[in-house]
Amino acid sequence: MLALNWRNTKLFGSRMPLPPDKKLSKEAKVSIAIHGLYQLGASMAGVFLSLYLWRLTEDIFVNGMYNIILYFVSPIVFMLGGWIAKTKDRLLVYRLGIVFTVLFYLLVLIAREKVVEYMPVFAVLNGIANSFYWLGYLTLMYDVSTNRNRIRYLGMNSVLFNFAGLAGPALAGFLISLSQGLNGYVVVFGIAFVMFFLTALGSFRLKSKSSLHRKYYLHLVPKIMKRDKRWLKSLCGWLVIGLLQGTMLFLPNILLYNELKQESLVGYTGVFLTGLVIASSYVLTRIGNEHSARKYMAAAALGFTFGSLLLFMHTSVWTVLVFLALYSIFNPVQGNTYSAYTYRIIGNLPLKDNVRVETIILRETFLNTGRICSIVIFLSFASNLEAGAIPWILLAVSLIQFATVAFMEKTEISE
Repeated sequence: MLALNWRNTKLFGSRMPLPPDKKLSKEAKVSIAIHGLYQLGASMAGVFLSLYLWRLTEDIFVNGMYNIILYFVSPIVFMLGGWIAKTKDRLLVYRLGIVFTVLFYLLVLIAREKVVEYMPVFAVLNGIANSFYWLGYLTLMYDVSTNRNRIRYLGMNSVLFNFAGLAGPALAGFLISLSQGLNGYVVVFGIAFVMFFLTALGSFRLKSKSSLHRKYYLHLVPKIMKRDKRWLKSLCGWLVIGLLQGTMLFLPNILLYNELKQESLVGYTGVFLTGLVIASSYVLTRIGNEHSARKYMAAAALGFTFGSLLLFMHTSVWTVLVFLALYSIFNPVQGNTYSAYTYRIIGNLPLKDNVRVETIILRETFLNTGRICSIVIFLSFASNLEAGAIPWILLAVSLIQFATVAFMEKTEISE
């Protein structure tokens, strides 16, 4: 595995040996590998799902409503998954997420063009699959890493996650271009189905770890929010991050297709953008410093803002590409940095590890609330790609990202 030899790599021509507390455990490396395999399937099918809906309808409202339903369902499923994780095991939730993902793409293969007709059902099912998977994995991420190596773990995870994403869009775009009509999409979804099945098998290499405290403390989370203002402020930061993510989770591929007119070119462009994500994540793993977290967040907000300003010049292939390139560079900087900060806050909460699952549920609730608000705003003011409001919306949500810096406070870096 590529990550195993990274401690012997050089950055900018100088050797940077890792201290013992930065090294990752075997289980941490296995979890990264499994997540990368999952991404191989997701990058093939998930990336083109929004474009599939667009090709079937050429109505951005359908994509918007699909995502609104998905993110509305997610917090509810997170709560159910949290109960399962606390009373049973986090790996059960993780595997349920993979199983529902397999089921989702199997039904897509069966329904084909009727996906639009049953769009709300598919949105709910995808919301269930995503919520179970990410709750299980986010909990797993905390268990297999420490405060000392978490930024490195998140960065390495992001590198392999996106390295798998390099092959996915290119292969998917190539396969789609070989077929007439929408048949290529069906082939891509079928291959993704196989990838998710392999992911399910790989998850059995992880050890089950039942919670010693099986009580579900979700009802205590509001009290914790009142008692620890840092935790409440960190949650507000996730809402702000969701305001940008909501639109960016489905808009980029539609914008690219509108300019390039070919799925294969969209896929190859996705390879380039994913390469930027990998490079950004890799640099963060080598030079990332928990004490500079606020600077990283400010830099990310500045990058988003500059990219959105370019769209005011003229919406063309080049302005869209530069905007997406800047987003690809700074999105992992923002996400990995703020995730590591949030985990440190969780480690300092009154009940600490006993409310880890509950705090992740609340984090996702705030994040998805931001995403839903973003999509509602987008559909209200930019219901088609020719709307002049698109640059204004992207600029507004990019500027709001500076608020995440204010929501971060100094925390102790413990083991």
